[in-house]
Amino acid sequence: MVRAGGTLSGWVDSCPHAGWPLAMADRYLTREKDLILCAGHGALFRLEDGVCVAGPCAGRALEPWPVRIRDGGVETA
Repeated sequence: MVRAGGTLSGWVDSCPHAGWPLAMADRYLTREKDLILCAGHGALFRLEDGVCVAGPCAGRALEPWPVRIRDGGVETA
């Protein structure tokens, strides 16, 4: 799950290129916190739509995971 401004997005924790988890030591974002980072090979994904903008899976996207804000909290399926 990623919150950017007022937008909340959820993504399956799996690289579309290799199928392994995106994070190492729970670090999912770049230092600038503007892109999702695959720690395995450095692929970068946009926060808002999960599309890969750099790396071996350029043009592919993360699989969405349903999330929503309800009664002030975050729910996931």
